[in-house]
Amino acid sequence: MRTVTVVGASLSGVYAARELRAQGFDGRLVIVGEEPHRPYDRPPLSKDFLTGKADEEQLALTDSEEIAELDAEWLLGVRARGLDARGRTVLLGDGRTVSTDGVVIATGASARRLPGDALTGVHTLRTLDDARALRDELADGPRRVVVIGGGFIGAETASSCTALGHDVTVVEAAPLPLVPQLGPEMAAVCATLHRRGGAALVTGTGVALLHGGAGAGGVTGAMGVTGVTGVELSDGRLLPADTVIVGIGATPNTGWLAGSTLGLHDGVLCDDGCATGLPQVVAVGDVARVGGRRVEHWTSATEQPRVAVRNLLAGRTLEPVRAVPYFWSDQYGARIQFAGRRNDGDTVRVTEGALAEGGPAEGGFLAVYERDGRTTAVLSVDRPRPFMRARRALMRAASEVESAVP
Repeated sequence: MRTVTVVGASLSGVYAARELRAQGFDGRLVIVGEEPHRPYDRPPLSKDFLTGKADEEQLALTDSEEIAELDAEWLLGVRARGLDARGRTVLLGDGRTVSTDGVVIATGASARRLPGDALTGVHTLRTLDDARALRDELADGPRRVVVIGGGFIGAETASSCTALGHDVTVVEAAPLPLVPQLGPEMAAVCATLHRRGGAALVTGTGVALLHGGAGAGGVTGAMGVTGVTGVELSDGRLLPADTVIVGIGATPNTGWLAGSTLGLHDGVLCDDGCATGLPQVVAVGDVARVGGRRVEHWTSATEQPRVAVRNLLAGRTLEPVRAVPYFWSDQYGARIQFAGRRNDGDTVRVTEGALAEGGPAEGGFLAVYERDGRTTAVLSVDRPRPFMRARRALMRAASEVESAVP
C-alpha cells in the first residue's frame, strides 16, 4: 500500500493518521479537510472556548513537531465530493483528484438545522467557526437566549451562557432531557442542574416557528436578513429571544459517498472492525456505523482508529472494536460521567453519595444500572474516582464475556 488518504481532518482523522505512522505505514499520507483549520478538539467549544477560558491555540490537536513527524500532505479547506472505488480515487470539490490505495473515512457529522434558521442570531455549535460567531454575539451584552434541545451540546451551551450572565431558556421536546442516554430516573436528577444553574427548562413541547423582525434583537442587516426575535412553541407559547442556539443532534456526513456502492444508513455501514463493504476502505468516528451502532462520543473517535488502521493495513478484519461506551459532560459546574450500555428495563440505584431535592446532593453521587444481577452501566456526578473504578470493572467484565465467546 503506497498511498493512504484520510478524508476528514477531524479528531478521528488525526488519530487515524497517527496510527498509520505508529503501525508502520511509511508511504504517502494525504489528509483532506473541509474546514481550513488544522484538527482541533470540539468538546471545549461549548464550554471553555465559549466562555473565554480557552483560546484557539489550546484547541489544537497537533503541533508543529507532530505535523513534521506525520509527514502528511494536508489538503485543507476543500470538500471531498466523491469516492471512485474502482479507480481508487478520492474526488475533491475543487476538481482535483487523489489516487490512493487505502481510504479512512473520517468526515464526521453536521449539526441538524431548523427551517427558518437563516435569521441572524440563530446558531448551531459544531465547528470552530460556529463557536467564534456565537462567542462574538454573546459578548455584545446581556441577551435572551433560547437553546433548542436539551442534549449534551444544548445543556453545555446553556450552562456557558448562564455563566456569562445571559437569560437562558432550554426547550426540550421530550418529557426530560437525556432520557435515551440516562433513563427517566437519572434524567430527572440531572435535569435539576438547569434549575440550580439559573436556566429555565421547558419540556414536552417542540418548536413550531422562529420569529424574526427589526428591533431589539431583530436588526435587519444590509442584505435584508432579519434577526430572530422569538421562538414559538408547539403549544402556542412564544419565548422572546435575541439569540437562538439549535442543538437537535447531528447528521453523518455521507452525502459525498452517494453512488460509491458503500452501504449507507445513518452513517457508513461497517463491520465490528470498522471495515466497510469495499476493500481497503474503513470508517471511524461520528460518520461510522460500527457493528450496527453509530456513537457520537469523543472516546469512540479516539479508540476506533487503532483497530481500523490495523484492519486496513492487513486487508481484512483481524480485530473488532471492543470499547465500552463512555462519555462525559460538564454542566453548571458539575461533571456528569457515564459508561456502559443502558437498556430499557434496567434498574438503577445510587451506591455512593446521595440525592437532595431531586438532584445531586453536595459531593455528587455514583449510580449503577443493573439487569439480572449484572451491572450494565454506571453514572456519576462529581464522583470521578469511584466512577473510574466502576468503569474499569465494566471493561474487565466486557472483556471476559468477549473472551468466552468461541
